[in-house]
Amino acid sequence: MAGTVGDLGEFGLIAEITAGLPTAPNVLVGPGDDCAVFAPDGPVAVSTDTMVAGRHWRENWSGPHDVGRKAVASAAADLEAEGARGIGVVISLALPAETPAEWARQFSAGVRAECAEAGLVLLGGDLTQAPQIVVTATVFGDLEGRAPVTRAGARPGDVVAFRGRLGWAEAGLAVLNRGFRSPAAVVNAHRVPEPPYGQGIVAALAGATAMVDVSDGLLADLGHIARSSGVVIDLDPAAFDIAEPQTAVAAALGGKDPLAFVLTGGDDHALAACFAPSDVPEGWVVVGAVRDGEPGVLVDGETWEGSAGWAHF
Repeated sequence: MAGTVGDLGEFGLIAEITAGLPTAPNVLVGPGDDCAVFAPDGPVAVSTDTMVAGRHWRENWSGPHDVGRKAVASAAADLEAEGARGIGVVISLALPAETPAEWARQFSAGVRAECAEAGLVLLGGDLTQAPQIVVTATVFGDLEGRAPVTRAGARPGDVVAFRGRLGWAEAGLAVLNRGFRSPAAVVNAHRVPEPPYGQGIVAALAGATAMVDVSDGLLADLGHIARSSGVVIDLDPAAFDIAEPQTAVAAALGGKDPLAFVLTGGDDHALAACFAPSDVPEGWVVVGAVRDGEPGVLVDGETWEGSAGWAHF
């Protein structure tokens, strides 16, 4: 068995990655041709997400299976935020020739595992050599005749609700940065997000007026809705149920306010949406209101002091 991806070669690695892949009725051409071809029932939603080793994950914190799952999940969450049903994903993988072949195999297994969770088919992709590992996942979703749920439709009088986890990955990152590996629940949340698959369509069918994937932090991402919709979003801090592992991490950090994890932590890929008060789906948690005013996000009527979330530059 080849020891590195260089030993295995481009086509040998592609053959391993694509062997026995499942397909779907709307996929007409899968991996192995110049293009994948699929036949959606309605308009197509497309999103792409890139992860760079050392920037989006550290190899001493996350294994290749984690990286494969996270690559798919972070892109698939954008389909959920538009109210689309996932069709497939293409993966671009750049990596050094000396990368162990087993790393690529475990990465591929992680991609397959998350595709199964997200309802996606791996349609193909690209493979190349590079000085460091870079992964790009591009996802395609079917709106099935529905209008997309954008960031621009929130209206005064709406409420703001979320579904999924908030601030768990950020608490996990804080733990890892201090050299620890527990609480395991938040560390695992940093390694592999758990988007609330299927809830984007639930929200769309319920009449969501605006929706966003919480990738950079709740305040930062709700800020996109506020600016696109021309509204004020006011969050109620008492509406958030802060989990015990987050409280424990905050206490270990010298009394940090655990609410900061919830409001500014990214990488959990929860969904946040605006609804008429009577339209909030079961299981979604109402945490704020939409009002007229200068676009922005407030917490209990006040501007949040400090960072609102992740900044890429």
